[in-house]
Amino acid sequence: MKRVMLKVAYDGTNYHGWQVQDGATTIESELNRAIEEITHEKIEVSGASRTDAGVHAMGNLAVFDTEARMPAEKFSYALNTRLPEDIRVVGAEEVPTDFHPRFTDTEKTYMYRICNGEFPDPIKRLYTFFSYTKYDVDKMQQAADHLVGEHDFKSFASVHTQAKTTVREVTGVKVERVENEIQITVRGYGFLYNMVRIIAGTLLEVGAGKYEPEHVREILEACDRSKAGPTAPAHGLTLIEIKILGNIV
Repeated sequence: MKRVMLKVAYDGTNYHGWQVQDGATTIESELNRAIEEITHEKIEVSGASRTDAGVHAMGNLAVFDTEARMPAEKFSYALNTRLPEDIRVVGAEEVPTDFHPRFTDTEKTYMYRICNGEFPDPIKRLYTFFSYTKYDVDKMQQAADHLVGEHDFKSFASVHTQAKTTVREVTGVKVERVENEIQITVRGYGFLYNMVRIIAGTLLEVGAGKYEPEHVREILEACDRSKAGPTAPAHGLTLIEIKILGNIV
């Protein structure tokens, strides 16, 4: 028996999120199907990040166990001939049988993209949230700076979160304008359900002038979801990277 870790990129548009759901097509179910075609075993992959419906990824991580003799690094090539074009395995390697990226120290990087101009860009419609509102990016960055560090992010978590604690550490938030896009990049050691999308929705309200950047600190201290901004639409969010901290032993 060996454990294989996959690095998976996908366009989440046509999927009901990562996790297997009855009667729904998900990233996990497509991976299970493709791996089973190769190994002729019952397979259940387990991902590091259970992205929501419509969310994209450039580098989610997943592991599965197999008795197959195929070298781990060959799985990426074999799987890509069996997966839909909007899912690609961009790396594969053997890891210790007790290793799981969800239960080890990692730093995750997400980017939320806003197409910000007079008219929507049809080329970007599946990967950016469109808004013609004029945003003050400098104020958005000032607000974002209040989020860096270890805080209780209860105000920035869905009311449906099942986390044992709402304390998380955000290692960086960068807001910048790149041509007709506003890009919000958020890094941290772990995130609550919908946390990055709520951060994006809140920063957009600051940028639109609804409140001053300093108010974000008050939102944090309130520990009340109703005090933060809306949950930004899923299709603007991409999981950029999951960095494993330290060595895989």
